[in-house]
Amino acid sequence: MGYVDVQQIGYTLPDGRTLLDGVGFRVGEGAKVALIGANGAGKTTLLRIVTGELKPHSGAVQWVGGLGVMRQFVGRIRDETTVRELLLSLAPPALRTAAADLESAELAMMEDEDEATQLRYAQAIADYTDAGGYQAEVDWDKVCEAALSIGFERARFRPVRTLSGGEQKRLVLEALLAGPDEVLLLDEPDNYLDVPAKRWLEQRLLESPKTVLFVSHDRELLARVASRIVTLELGAGGNTAWVHGGGFADYEQARADRFERFEELRRRWDEEHAKLKELVTMLKNKATYNDTMAGRYQAAQTRLRKFEEAGPPQAVPREQRVHMRLRGGRTGKRAVVCSALELTGLMWPFDAQVFYGERVAVLGSNGSGKSHFLRLLARGGTDPEPEHRPVSGVEIAGGAHTGLARLGARVRPGWFAQTHEHGEFLGRTLLHILGHGDEHRDGVPREAASRALARYELAAVAGNEFDTLSGGQQARFQILLLELAGANLLLLDEPTDNLDLVSAQALQDGLERFEGTVLAVTHDRWFARSFDRFLVFGADGTVTESDGPVWEQERVRR
Repeated sequence: MGYVDVQQIGYTLPDGRTLLDGVGFRVGEGAKVALIGANGAGKTTLLRIVTGELKPHSGAVQWVGGLGVMRQFVGRIRDETTVRELLLSLAPPALRTAAADLESAELAMMEDEDEATQLRYAQAIADYTDAGGYQAEVDWDKVCEAALSIGFERARFRPVRTLSGGEQKRLVLEALLAGPDEVLLLDEPDNYLDVPAKRWLEQRLLESPKTVLFVSHDRELLARVASRIVTLELGAGGNTAWVHGGGFADYEQARADRFERFEELRRRWDEEHAKLKELVTMLKNKATYNDTMAGRYQAAQTRLRKFEEAGPPQAVPREQRVHMRLRGGRTGKRAVVCSALELTGLMWPFDAQVFYGERVAVLGSNGSGKSHFLRLLARGGTDPEPEHRPVSGVEIAGGAHTGLARLGARVRPGWFAQTHEHGEFLGRTLLHILGHGDEHRDGVPREAASRALARYELAAVAGNEFDTLSGGQQARFQILLLELAGANLLLLDEPTDNLDLVSAQALQDGLERFEGTVLAVTHDRWFARSFDRFLVFGADGTVTESDGPVWEQERVRR
């Protein structure tokens, strides 16, 4: 059985800032430990240190058992990687090497079939067999059936980018949970999963004998799975780790009690410090006219010096404070009207109306067409008028459909992309993006831009390029752009997926104050409870309305 031992890790960023300072904890055999903290606190960096991808500047990591890793980018793979290549990347190193040798030998056989090439090919097949390649393909067949409902032979050459985010996640999770590795590092495994898949994940993690360290911001998942919680806490001299020995149910209370103890210890330290300084001052005055007090004065000085050298107790960790000022504006009574709208190959025709000021959650399984629906509205509907141009500043493909989707008078849609698709931001810093504006949003002076970034806890990365930010930081920046652009119809595609707990609560608070209409695709059970209406994309291809959240939808039957 495997374990992970993280010993006093320190890591400094290229710009000289200390990101991690003395981070240490242990993930015992078979334990399910959650790693949480603010976006940008260093959770993904710490996982990369554990895997050996990054070298810490101090401390060490020890782990026993094969190491299976789910990267954060799984779910938004958009390159030419195939299903086979993705599954192979999760395999043990020996199998990856044997597979590469076999592929090279196969290519050589296509060009020349001489004896040496044939012998090389035969040896490559033998090595691939010895490494467990053909047995792995049998296992991958089961994985593909479970995740994609098709076998490995049909799926092997399919580009991963053609899979939904949830299908990508499920494919990797199935492979890792069924694989030989005894230790799993999962970076936000619940992102892009629908609720039935999240419940499947919760059950599989609880049943698995594997040792698991996972990053998640889903409160339901944390409450059901985590036996211990490691929090990366923000500090001026680098972020540190606090280990809560219980689950999420009593986490908030334990954290509040801990902060109270810190405050009490600091209060006592300040009181003792004041008394010592007062004593030194008194003895100094007495020593000026009484030589017998000189010794006591010297002793008091020494005591004060040692007390100050020891320093005060640990300060209360800095808490994130995210303030979203989503304003919106008045629109016509009907913000969205759909008439006999059919999303081709996804949903049967349906009618729907959304009125100004409503909060509508769009629910259903992955692949049911929810994101296609939001994209269609985000581009302005079926035949967009100039006033309905999106404020996102990026071209949005509407998707094949019949029927009509129309936006109401004075409605300006703002789209939050689930996969953070903003190619126009690549290579540009946050200050540059805000300062230059676009055709939908005026540029913001540097001082005002810095204040806005500070409200979103992005001041520290203001000079960083968009594509170097963490997923949560990118999400917060997208929301800031919607705020500055003045959208009055917010179309949010899984907005809480990458947000930390504080940021997700700030978004919910901001939406409550927002003067406009909100449609959000979400699988976040906690977030969904704050909505008024629920459109359910059903497994039978119909779109219906529900009085409350409905999470039991199966995959759409094509």
